[in-house]
Amino acid sequence: MLTRHPLHPAVVHFPVASWTLATITDLAGGHFPGQSAWLAGILLLIGSITAMIAMLTGLIEYSGIEDGAPALKTATFHMSGALSAFTFYLVSFLLRWDGKTILPPDTAAMCFSVAGLLCLCVTGWLGGKLVYTHGTGVQK
Repeated sequence: MLTRHPLHPAVVHFPVASWTLATITDLAGGHFPGQSAWLAGILLLIGSITAMIAMLTGLIEYSGIEDGAPALKTATFHMSGALSAFTFYLVSFLLRWDGKTILPPDTAAMCFSVAGLLCLCVTGWLGGKLVYTHGTGVQK
């Protein structure tokens, strides 16, 4: 018997890792000047591109949750947090992109990066709650 494996958990690691490393690189950039601004910008771009794939697969999983199921409220908050993180990180990238190069982050770009990480942490916790509390995506 062939079973279906949800794709969302497999692809979500790419934006999470890229964005987390981008924020760490931003925060460490003052101590390690040079290529850190470029690296953080590239990580933000990779995270934003792979997040679109993760969000699409998450939306597919979301559509499979039955109306009235206890997991639906958690999934809605999870999705809202993911969209917020995506928005914060994308704005952080756009604030440092001048069309040809990636500039060092200013205060606003740093704040958006940190806000994205905070949303990402909450979103990850809610994703864990979906799996471990509600059994979303778990074969029964």
